[in-house]
Amino acid sequence: MIHTVAVLGAGAVGSYVIWGLSALDNVELGVIAEGERAQRLQKDGCKINDQIYRPQVWSPEEAAKADLLIVSLKYTALPGAMETIKKAVGPDTTVMSLMNGVDSEELIAKQVGEEHMVYSLIKVASHKEGDGFYFDPETTIGIVFGELRAPYDSERIQAIEELFAGTGIHFRVTEHILEEIWSKFRLNVCNNLPQAILGVGVGCYRDSEHIELISERLGQELEAIATAKGIDMSKADSSSAKGSAVPPSARYSTLQDLDAKRQTEIEMFSGALMRMGEELGIPTPYNEYTYHMIKALEEKNAGKFDYEGQQGELTCSR
Repeated sequence: MIHTVAVLGAGAVGSYVIWGLSALDNVELGVIAEGERAQRLQKDGCKINDQIYRPQVWSPEEAAKADLLIVSLKYTALPGAMETIKKAVGPDTTVMSLMNGVDSEELIAKQVGEEHMVYSLIKVASHKEGDGFYFDPETTIGIVFGELRAPYDSERIQAIEELFAGTGIHFRVTEHILEEIWSKFRLNVCNNLPQAILGVGVGCYRDSEHIELISERLGQELEAIATAKGIDMSKADSSSAKGSAVPPSARYSTLQDLDAKRQTEIEMFSGALMRMGEELGIPTPYNEYTYHMIKALEEKNAGKFDYEGQQGELTCSR
């Protein structure tokens, strides 16, 4: 059984986990934080769907007692969090990474050992408003997880099932977790990125044949790389090709990052596909263009193209 759960990352994804596990009286739940962030969480708690939740706040060393560590960071924060993760993993800790992309488990495993990892993904249309996070519990697809190899009904998988069964968290166990992760990766690349460049809601995929074509081409490049790596996404559950129900105005995570003038996770999306494509000899022109467009939008947000007050003329030539 799982008696203690630590969450690293109390943002859009972590909020779904905190919301669900807070319903359990027999489970000790803590959020890992230090310094000013720890003080803020202790004082203000976590505002989720207009309700304040108050999980315990643990240092990484205190979290090492946990039976389950759930990593729900933004991909850009993962390199800087590796030392925290290493300190938070005890001898018997199981680690689930609910991060986007296809390589976070591999990166974490290099630090803590593959034997600690249960591979997983999450689909939740969560967004931030003011000082809180919001999602629809009913339409959220939730967490998919499983072992990479048999036995697929291992004791730790059964323990996680039992844990989630006592909450409002939606979940599903699969014997094809790598294929499921890549299927979600395709969904993110095809739905997150074209919308982010255009700067409009997800209704654009329904209403524009041009955006639909760009989305399809991004997906074709991804599928070619997956095939070359021996990953058959047709093994994934049919629900994996779908996201949580959202209105046409919804703005997915990459566009939310650009709206807030934060660094995006483009390195994990098109950046990763470009690197894999180069290694495998597979061209990725749509992902390469998308990568550089979003990096340029990040530069724009950072004020790089603010030419107000600059004097002189430029001569442009090729």
